[in-house]
This record gives sequence, structure tokens and C-alpha cells, in this order.
Amino acid sequence: MQELDYKIEAKNGLKFRQLYGGIQDVLIPEMYVEQTTRKVLIMEWVEGQKLSEVKDLYLIEVGVYCSFNQLLEKGFYHADPHPGNLFRSYDGKLAYIDFGMMGEFKEELREGFIEACLHLVNRDFDALAKDFVTLGLLPPTAEKEAVTKALTGVFQNAVAKGVRNISFGDLLGNLGATMYKFKFRIPSYFSLVIRSLAVLEGIAISSNPNYKVLGSTYPYIARKVLTDSSPQLKSSLVALLYKEGVFRIDRLESLLTESLRARTEKALIKKQTEDTDSRLITKEILSFTLTEKGAFVREILLQEFAKGLDALGIATLDYFTSAVIPFAAPFSFSSLTEEDRINLTNLRRLLLLLSRVQSSKSASVEVKEGSIYKNQTTYSEEASLVFYQLASAQEVLPILSVIPELPPELQQEFLHLPADLAGRLISRAAARTIRRMFL
Repeated sequence: MQELDYKIEAKNGLKFRQLYGGIQDVLIPEMYVEQTTRKVLIMEWVEGQKLSEVKDLYLIEVGVYCSFNQLLEKGFYHADPHPGNLFRSYDGKLAYIDFGMMGEFKEELREGFIEACLHLVNRDFDALAKDFVTLGLLPPTAEKEAVTKALTGVFQNAVAKGVRNISFGDLLGNLGATMYKFKFRIPSYFSLVIRSLAVLEGIAISSNPNYKVLGSTYPYIARKVLTDSSPQLKSSLVALLYKEGVFRIDRLESLLTESLRARTEKALIKKQTEDTDSRLITKEILSFTLTEKGAFVREILLQEFAKGLDALGIATLDYFTSAVIPFAAPFSFSSLTEEDRINLTNLRRLLLLLSRVQSSKSASVEVKEGSIYKNQTTYSEEASLVFYQLASAQEVLPILSVIPELPPELQQEFLHLPADLAGRLISRAAARTIRRMFL
């Protein structure tokens, strides 16, 4: 019975304290390893109330953040977080006790779990079926198409209302019959991970029936996918954002928006309110994309801006050519391809994303643009499209206005962007010219 060896438990507690003791408002008792024997554990005394007996959603959020670090950052986690092992100390901190049952979550499994969450939220059930193989829940010989169909039926309704409304308990309950049918395996690590998350959600629901632990965890997952240097997660991000070479900006919008809800240990606040200050949100997005951690996303954004500006240049040239020779308008053939039209839409939405225009306005923009792209484009529609895109310059002003508020090193990074963008535009123009020469 390894759990009854208190020397092992003391070492577990010491490691847990070293890894997570620095998180704001987390209390992990000190372990006196030298004085501990196999049958006697000597540790710091903790006084407080069971977390399940007090309505403190802030500490639940602290627990979610700490669990994220345990499960998806460090991989060393508390495998028995039942209500008796989680306390609210009298000075308002979340205290962990009892380190007899701990778990190790290997890096490849952590990344697989993150990918599974991404694919679930984005309803990519084919990829989710493959994730289940990676996580050891399904054998490699499982019929992927049948599993995908089954998972679509199980999860489609659960995720339809958005990540913030996904019930962790409901997901597990709905999955039961499918797991039995396809002979899912339940690795020991998986049952412990699921249990730790389910316990947190259960404690939170006692205070707030509408609480969703996955909705609170997903912002950290989104931020990790956007910033992590792991080649596997970078590859997953690209696969998520591009389908058959087409940029899916809605997914980037979702990831960036969700990542802004994530709280680091330095930014945990007791009043978890949605920030509606668009200026502040613009500043946060710029700050993220200009840092070293945001370099990969910055490259994607520059690439898509270059595509959009290139398409806008072609559209503008078409418009002025037709304006100079009006009698040729009915016979003119637009140089814009379907890809260019998509790139124009993405340019507009990228500007809206960075300037954080109200969602209602964004929705009307998407409808208007969509109606133009879906129909056969006429000369007048081409002109309307060009001017509509040129109006995007108004959205640049809020972006520029926050630059002086950024740290000096980020301002310098921002000044390098025009040159980087110009280089990409030149490359696209050269490629377009070469294609025309050989077509």
C-alpha cells in the first residue's frame, strides 16, 4: 500500500509545493520530510473550512487555474481532490492537503488532451476520433468513420451553445453508451484526470448551478495553443486555422477572444467580470501578438494581412480601370479570384478583430460581404466591395491610438511590422506575375 508510506506522501507534498506554491491564493502546507517516517507524517497545520461548505467561486477559479497547471503544464497532479482535501483557509486561500494519491501526465498525453479539447469545441469530430487513439482510449484498429459518426451524435448538441455552456458531467454521461459500443479503454491516468475535473465542477455547482469547469479551463487551453513552442501544438494550430489552404478566421477570433479570459497567477482577480473596454482589449491583443510568445500567431496574421492587402490592391485597380474607361465596364473581366474575395473578407474581419468593433456591427458586416461573394459579381458590386473594404481604414485608428501605451520594446516591434508586411506583399505580387506569365 504505497499510499500509506508517509515518506512518499511527504515527498509528493514537497514537489507539489515547489511546482504550484507560487500561484496566487494557493496554499500548500510545508512538509517536514526529515522528521517524517513511514508511519508518521509531519506537516504544517492548516485551518479553514471545506471548500464544498463555503460559496466562494473565486477560489473555484483559483482551483481551475491550479488544475490547468497540474494537468496541462507540469503534468504532476493531485489525483484525489475530493471536498475533504480542498480547504478555504481563514485568510481566504485555497489549501490542498493529502498528497498520498498523485498522478503523472506525460507531455504527449497532455498535448493530446489539449488537442482533443480544441477539436471538441470546434466540432471537428473526425480529428477527435484520432485524438482518442492518441490518448489510448481507442485501439488504432478502431473504425474511425464509425467512431466519428457516433461522436458527432453524442457531442453535437452538447457543444452547440458554445464552450462556456458545455457541461463536463453531461459530456461524460452522454459518452457512456458509445464507449461501451466501441470498447473504449480507460487508462488509469484518464480516470484520475476526469475525476479531478469532475470534483471541481461538482463543488462549483453547489454554489452556482450554471458553472461549467470546461468553460473556465478552455481560456487557458486557448492561450497555451497560441503561445506554446511545442511543434505538435503549432501543427495543431495550423490545422485548426486552415482547411484546404483557406484561412478560417472565425477560429482565430474564437481562440484570441477566449485566451483573453485566461488569468495568470499575477492577474487573478476576485471579481471575474467580462471586460467591455474595446480599447483595453485591443491593447491586450497587440501586446500578445508583439511578444516573443505571440511570434507564431504574428506570422499567421502578417501572412493573412498581406493576402488581404494584395487582393484589395487588385480590386482597387479593377475599379479605377473601369472608372477611367466607363464604356468598358459592362465588358470588363475582374482580375479578382474567389481566393481574393475570401482574402478581402478576412482582411475586414482582422481589422474588426483588432479594433474590437461591437459584435452586432461585425455580424452585419459578415452578412453584407457574404451576399456580395455568393452572387455573380457585377461591376457595381465590385465597386461597392472595394469602397466597403477601404472604409476599414477607420478601424485602424483605434489600433494606432494604443501604440504609445505599449512598453518601449513592443513599440519597437510594432515599427518593424510594415517592413515585414511589405516584403510579403512584394513576394505575392511577384508570384502573381509569374503565374500570369505561364497561364
